[in-house]
Amino acid sequence: MKKLPLLFIGILSMSVINAQDISDALRYSQSEIQGTARFRALSGAFGALGGDMSAVSINPAGSAVFSSSHASFTLSNVEVSNDTQYFNGFTNSSDSNFDISQGGASFVFANRSNSSWRKFTIGVAYDRTNNYEDFWNARGTNPNNQSIDLYFLNYADGKRLDEISALDGESLADAYSEIGSIYGFGHQQAFLGFESFILEPDDINNDANTTYFSNLANGTFSHDYSYASTGYNGKITFNMAAQYDENLYLGLNLNSHFIDYQRSTLLFEDNSNAGSIISSIDFENTLSTRGNGFSFQLGGILKLSNEFRVGLTYDSPTWYTIEEETTQYINSNLADSDIVYIQDIVNVYPTYKLQTPAKITGSLAYIFGTQGLLSFDYSRKDYSTTKFKPTSDAFFADQNNVISNVLTDASTYRFGGEYKVKQFSFRGGYRFEESPYKNGFTVGDLTGYSLGIGYSFGNTKLDITYDQANRTDETSLYNVGLTDAAVIDKTNSNVTLSLSFNI
Repeated sequence: MKKLPLLFIGILSMSVINAQDISDALRYSQSEIQGTARFRALSGAFGALGGDMSAVSINPAGSAVFSSSHASFTLSNVEVSNDTQYFNGFTNSSDSNFDISQGGASFVFANRSNSSWRKFTIGVAYDRTNNYEDFWNARGTNPNNQSIDLYFLNYADGKRLDEISALDGESLADAYSEIGSIYGFGHQQAFLGFESFILEPDDINNDANTTYFSNLANGTFSHDYSYASTGYNGKITFNMAAQYDENLYLGLNLNSHFIDYQRSTLLFEDNSNAGSIISSIDFENTLSTRGNGFSFQLGGILKLSNEFRVGLTYDSPTWYTIEEETTQYINSNLADSDIVYIQDIVNVYPTYKLQTPAKITGSLAYIFGTQGLLSFDYSRKDYSTTKFKPTSDAFFADQNNVISNVLTDASTYRFGGEYKVKQFSFRGGYRFEESPYKNGFTVGDLTGYSLGIGYSFGNTKLDITYDQANRTDETSLYNVGLTDAAVIDKTNSNVTLSLSFNI
């Protein structure tokens, strides 16, 4: 078979090779409770308190609360446990990792004049905002006549046969690479289905054929699907803040964000359905993502009295620039052995931009002298405003329409308390985050709690915290075709140790 002669082979920038979707947009729009042990012990309810390096990441005015220059350094151990159900199959998996999650310093400059501006602070801090270390496995028998063949049929439908097949004498790896460069991601998926004999054209002798059927018969299908991801999302914050008179604190953060994310998914499918020519399929996908971005925050804290404080923070959208690479592997019981070399081809996608939602946070805190405190933060973020850019791109416009129809605004509630006994501080917190999905279950609500203790040596403090969060997701194996979901009950447990000191 021969492909159509294409004049635009040399202008690959016009190719539609995008593969981004709503899951990518949501991944980089969410953040976890990260930071110092004291911050995590109060479940992040620090917007009206300040006086902690991680509190500065919530409200930039928080650094002006420091009475002297301050620094902190944090280590954390994260354990992720997943209980997964896929039809009649139940699996459990867990993984843990140890890393540096926070570090920073804030420098206080007192104003010696009679000005109402009492002091100024500048600071820099690193915070890990997301930990992508995760693994889960979904195993079970799909009774709904749902096979991975639907994925390939969906992409093949309407595409010419000569656009999704190899030339005579052309290696499968070279054909896969060329099809991706000329036509894009969707044609590559159809090519994988055709060249592994999962699907057949209605008229194999007609290059213009655009209809296809499956070589798998109806019935049940055994699935073994694994998801593994690594990486993190972090930010470096440059902070400026000031105290005006006795009761007002104002601050600005300029944030530099970075993304390092890798993901691998692998599906083993088997069937013994009468009439099936294909009885086994292996399908693997890997994704590597690098990105950087910018955001800013404006915040203020007002002391209404010696005991009562209020805070308000505006978080701008984060404007990301992202690069992605993918590899794929396909095999079946009838596939040509050369098809395995496709896994050596790296698909490099054009750089794209992502704008995440803005956020507003209101905070309250009540201070019991030197004995303790209670605090509360409320945040609101509209995930439906997340946008791929440029919005003039037809593919991105379609994805943005999906985002606006599927995602919604979501609230976060955080409560924290601290009680001091001599050099010891006892802490606890609770948080609740609403689902960003309108349906409420694709990504479920999150609930979490935290417990911590600290000891003061004077200018130096040592803090340790345990916190845990639970969320149940219904994750489709694929966004196209085989869209049946695995139900994942995810538990994140963290032990955090911080050392902080006045400079």
